[in-house]
Amino acid sequence: MNRKVFVTGGTGYIGSALIPELLKKGFEVHALVRDGAKRRVAEGVTVHKGEALDGRGFAPFLSGCSTFIHLIGVPHPGPGKKNAFNSVDLASVREALKAASGNAVEHFVYMSVAQPAPVMKDYIQVRKKCEELISQSGLNATFIRPWYVLGPGHRWPLLLLPVYSLMSVIPSASDSAKRLGLVSLEQYIRCFVNAVEDPPSGVRIIEVPEIKKF
Repeated sequence: MNRKVFVTGGTGYIGSALIPELLKKGFEVHALVRDGAKRRVAEGVTVHKGEALDGRGFAPFLSGCSTFIHLIGVPHPGPGKKNAFNSVDLASVREALKAASGNAVEHFVYMSVAQPAPVMKDYIQVRKKCEELISQSGLNATFIRPWYVLGPGHRWPLLLLPVYSLMSVIPSASDSAKRLGLVSLEQYIRCFVNAVEDPPSGVRIIEVPEIKKF
């Protein structure tokens, strides 16, 4: 594995925290960015203007990149966004795989979601389909499955901690409490960096209990 990494969704909540950490670790980061968003990318990143829904357009930028990190998704996912999940989340993965399969990408890192869960079923279904497509591509891949990532502006679920504590001691609910637990932005970013530094052979799934170890 070389140290050249390609990132989609690099200006979002997760991407803007992840990219500086990759740079600190000595990775050469290339980011796909829409027009007008370049100013939101960390200094030291090689910026490529393009659209995540046009794999042919950004495929040339992947030359020499061994790792592809896909962070694209509908902002603030929630009920009633099924069509958007299909037209953005799923469609962008299809395009990313088209681009990656024609280059020397060795490792595809995907921001997925904890599953199964009693809510957000449309969102989970699309993310599950994305995982299937990536698995079928033959690429080595890592699926990172948080439920909710706590960070600046994203802390309201802390109000649910008493509920999680109660669920954790109820045998029928303890597994769900672990799988759908809350992780911090710092834990999540460290998990991503570790995944990039230690690529798998085949498909690896990292769920909430393992994310929390970081």
